[in-house]
Amino acid sequence: MTAAAPHAEAAACLAALEAALGGGPLPALDPVSPAALDEALRALTRQHGAASLPLLERLADRAADKAQRRAARRALYRLAQSGVRPARAATPAPARPVVTREAEHAVRAWLSGIDGSGSRAVWILFEGGFGGGLRLCSLILNDEAGVMDAAGGPIARKRLEAELRALRESQKLPWVEVDGRRACALVSDALALHERLGTVPPPEFARWKKLVLGEAQPQASRADKQEMLTGASVPTADPALLEQSSTLLELPELMGWFVDPARVQHEALALLQTRESRLVVSEQIKAEREVSIVDGVIEAQLPPAARRRWAGRLREMADIFAMTGRNEAAAIARATAAAVADLERPAIAIPFVRALAARGLEMATEVALGRARLDDVSRAPARRTRP
Repeated sequence: MTAAAPHAEAAACLAALEAALGGGPLPALDPVSPAALDEALRALTRQHGAASLPLLERLADRAADKAQRRAARRALYRLAQSGVRPARAATPAPARPVVTREAEHAVRAWLSGIDGSGSRAVWILFEGGFGGGLRLCSLILNDEAGVMDAAGGPIARKRLEAELRALRESQKLPWVEVDGRRACALVSDALALHERLGTVPPPEFARWKKLVLGEAQPQASRADKQEMLTGASVPTADPALLEQSSTLLELPELMGWFVDPARVQHEALALLQTRESRLVVSEQIKAEREVSIVDGVIEAQLPPAARRRWAGRLREMADIFAMTGRNEAAAIARATAAAVADLERPAIAIPFVRALAARGLEMATEVALGRARLDDVSRAPARRTRP
């Protein structure tokens, strides 16, 4: 290509631009007038065509003066109009794996009430992992044996909501939604119980263990709960509420709460003999004998460890009563839990404990009379059964 010779200032500018075509540093263009720069850029594009693109792009991006950058962009535009377009290499997006792995974390959780054997169901919904998605962990926890049952796997949101509706409609015990970290902390406590007992959870739990422990509350925050369970620093029970404690066992959720009939069969026979004795004795003597039998059951079946378990059950149920809007029942349950956990207070003086023992005795007498099967009324923890 040929071009008219530029005047002296434009010629000097063109020479400086051509010297930078090979990738050298940008020329100092500050002394050049806008008219001379524009003439030099026109001459540059006419003489070098597409070869001038890299330099023009550098000028458009990095020239010190705004007017110089504008002149370079005009030159690029003229080249584009003639069919020579900039060939800026687009920065390639970083390659992403087809399947990604996100950190799994608990997003929702549900707890059932506690049955008479100390068992409850726990559902924990985790999100993340390979490809994202949801996984539901379904567990049965028992405060005497730890993790009794474990199941679960991937689940769709629509199916999850259907399962929750069916669960609430079919279960006798209440279900409440709680923070996932709280549910994981309960499972962590169950694992600690396994360690103390020298037992292991079901094999199905192995795939959930790491997830649960990663979400459980820090040990420091669970220390207060452990202090409560060991009977230290217990709150004072409200006497007025404590007097009503036996009424808790009339609630539908607590109808299955009583001492294990299998452990009081001997006392149940003694109770039947007292009631059916042909000896002529006063009703007062019979009543005193029954009171004595109940006292013996309480002393034998509610040692400190058992009292702590029952206190823990009452505290958990108090939370559930509060979450389901039954504040009066929650207050009575908390006061009763405080009294049961207070090992300085005689257990035989707590109405709730007396009712607990009396109901277990009555169940044992039904077994002795052949009106009930021991397996049906046993309070011993049983694997693979849900509360």
